[in-house]
Amino acid sequence: MTDKRPTGHALKTESAPEIAARRSSKSILLVEDDAGLCSLMTAFFAHHGFRVESAHDGPRGLVRAIEGGFDMVILDVMLPGLDGFEVLRQLRKRSATPVIMLTARIAERDRIAGLDAGADDYLPKPFGPEELLARIRAVLRRTGRESGRQALIAEGGLALNPGSREVTYEGKQLALTAIEFDILELLMRSAGRVVSRDELTTVLYHRQSAPWERTLDVHVSHLRRKLLSIGISPIRTIRLVGYQFSTHPSESL
Repeated sequence: MTDKRPTGHALKTESAPEIAARRSSKSILLVEDDAGLCSLMTAFFAHHGFRVESAHDGPRGLVRAIEGGFDMVILDVMLPGLDGFEVLRQLRKRSATPVIMLTARIAERDRIAGLDAGADDYLPKPFGPEELLARIRAVLRRTGRESGRQALIAEGGLALNPGSREVTYEGKQLALTAIEFDILELLMRSAGRVVSRDELTTVLYHRQSAPWERTLDVHVSHLRRKLLSIGISPIRTIRLVGYQFSTHPSESL
């Protein structure tokens, strides 16, 4: 009888990137219809310790984004079934998972459309993998807080909990995206002080703002709209400078 037990040569060994990815606590959902690009990006991010799952069309990507419990979604705009904008709009009804959008469409209106749909960042194609990695890490830094910064922040009836990343007003919960939460936290921590656009951009994106860039303004606009929906308007625009959070948010209407 032939011995069918596996020999040492038949045993599968894991590469260092595979081991790092398996041990990582961070997971990425990549929604991209280019299978070749998915393979390259999966290998790249595995090398940097991320676990990556791919979906190649809009409907499947939406389902996995909702049910998968991912730390980050990388979402292409041009997808079969549902385009990236619609996937993001549907996802935002159910989840605040951070999303970075990828697209070959570089017109400003397309960037604004992505931000309007709830994206945390927007990267045009072609892009370098190192730049995407830096943006992913910046977003994840914003959503991961040190233990020394977990105290509840409260102004008037508005309360922000950095640990659970929940915002409430007079006990009613307010659903915010990751970037909206981070903007509100930074402004509330600086209540009464004018925070410049450069300071906000540096803290949130780890880079300087550009004069033509409207990314931050779009996110602040979305945040204001949600705060108005619960009856408060605590964020003031200081023209040509930045933003200020009122120490009496309920009196700022």
